[in-house]
Amino acid sequence: MADSGDSSTADRNNSASETADERLKRIYSMVNEKETPLPRSWSPKDKYNFIGLSQNNLRVHYKGIGKNHKDAASVRATHPIPSSCGIYYFEVKIVSKGRDGYMGIGLSAQGVNMNRLPGWDKHSYGYHGDDGHSFCSSGTGQPYGPTFTTGDVVGCCVNLIDNTCFYTKNGHNLGIAFTDLPHNLYPTVGLQTPGEIVDANFGQQPFVYDIEDYMREWHQKTRVTIESFPVPDHKGEWQKTLQRMVSTYLVHHGYCATAEAFAKSTGQSFTEELTSMKNRQRIQKLVLAGRMGEAIDTTQSLYPGLLERNPNLLFVLKCRQFVEMVNGTDSEVRGLSARSPKSRNSSGSSTGSEYRSSPSLSPSHHRMDTQRANGKIDRTYVTGNKSPNAGDLIHTKSNPSTSANQDHVSVAEMNAVNSVTNGFSTNQVDVEMEVEEYNSQMVCNGVSSRVNDGASTSYMNGCSHNNQHREDLMETDDFDTDKEVQSQRRQLCGGSQAAIEKMLQYGRELQGMSVQLRRQYGKNEANKKVLQDAFSLLAYADPWNSPVGYQLDTVQREPICAALNSAILESHGLPRQPPLEKAVGHATECLKLMSKVGIGSCAFANIEDYLR
Repeated sequence: MADSGDSSTADRNNSASETADERLKRIYSMVNEKETPLPRSWSPKDKYNFIGLSQNNLRVHYKGIGKNHKDAASVRATHPIPSSCGIYYFEVKIVSKGRDGYMGIGLSAQGVNMNRLPGWDKHSYGYHGDDGHSFCSSGTGQPYGPTFTTGDVVGCCVNLIDNTCFYTKNGHNLGIAFTDLPHNLYPTVGLQTPGEIVDANFGQQPFVYDIEDYMREWHQKTRVTIESFPVPDHKGEWQKTLQRMVSTYLVHHGYCATAEAFAKSTGQSFTEELTSMKNRQRIQKLVLAGRMGEAIDTTQSLYPGLLERNPNLLFVLKCRQFVEMVNGTDSEVRGLSARSPKSRNSSGSSTGSEYRSSPSLSPSHHRMDTQRANGKIDRTYVTGNKSPNAGDLIHTKSNPSTSANQDHVSVAEMNAVNSVTNGFSTNQVDVEMEVEEYNSQMVCNGVSSRVNDGASTSYMNGCSHNNQHREDLMETDDFDTDKEVQSQRRQLCGGSQAAIEKMLQYGRELQGMSVQLRRQYGKNEANKKVLQDAFSLLAYADPWNSPVGYQLDTVQREPICAALNSAILESHGLPRQPPLEKAVGHATECLKLMSKVGIGSCAFANIEDYLR
């Protein structure tokens, strides 16, 4: 018990330094405020005219005559309580009880008469300060708790799991006041005599009552309910199904050694040859290392015709290679940078592979790291389905010398390239491509992704991903990452003039390919945006710290990696998404539906808790 108390004290100390947004996001972590905003203040539009508001609509004062009950006045909060809160709590401090202290604190539905104290009418519930009675949709109260007056803090807690409500006074729980509450109730406060003033705390400040301890109790109850739910397992079929789901997941993402060991221990068989798994793993390593050109070449060598049959995927891969060239991590510019006196130590050694200039891209792996500080992640996902043949789109090779008499790239030429690529002043790119967008708020490949204002931990493909997965894929010595480049002062294309020239030439060819795609297959806003975003990097002296610099983050390689990996699997008649991811996706969607129909336990059935 001592440990619990110490933990509670630490939580309180931490909460005191939180901002209001941080506190609300932590307490109501399952609430999506874009769909169901939390109550944060009193509504200046949903009140009786004897009510006055001040201090950001958090202070309420009475400005009526106050002769009798006909002069009562109430105000509702700006939004109803979302069911996805599970448990909702707010507090009201009595600044002044005024003349008589006829004050009511509680809940009401939209449309309830505001010329009354809360609790007097149907779908209205209140705890009154003058007599301590609770009023449940009736003008006749029931004895409930103590009276409250100036200086007291009264809290109201709504349990959306069992549909009950209790109040607190100065941090002490007064017990259940109401049961069988309806959904979509609003925090409400009512006043009746001159001089009455109250302040509301919707979470912008730490609460007097330890509501989070109460929430932890219900979180544990929900977990026990889930874990104790009976599952029929006739002759071990349930266990075999789970093992099969795990096996297909490991195979899908190319965890060769783990998949092989798991298969042996459980008697599972592969649906894909081990050699093919290792090939996909090798391609994923190249993509995650930023060596896009090599990844494309390897894909075309191991899976002939795959990219030619998926020109949309190929185009996006090529755009990513352009980004990696700007970053100085693609093999084509790394080799040139290594030979440049200016950047010999910054971009690493050449891989020895032959260099290409035609745009290219490659497969992918589903993993998301902690987002960059600006919170922006490009989640374009290329399906590659129903793609027209693109064999005629990948014939160009760049000339090693971009101009016979050109020794360097001038500022004027850089500006010219920018004007063409960023502004699309000639042959504007409008090509159509089938894409799926990663949902930044909820489901990414079937799994919830929770975002917290500038930092998030994403869960994709059925498990929580951190740097460990990248390390697993990059563990072999023959793959060097872009850490060398990042450890030095970052320069365009690694600081090599020859690399910059090659990158510009590559960009011209990429522009030409986009125009050809548009002419053959029509406009496509997705293709246009991918290309424009990539070319926009050249508009800034320091692209890494620019508004479009998020593209240079290594996390952006992973949607590309995932798209290519899925395309390879699909070409072998294997599913694009493993059953485990689908199961997690279904569970995520069920939680959303639970929230919409008012089942409050969805707040404590967090999938992330089971994926850690």
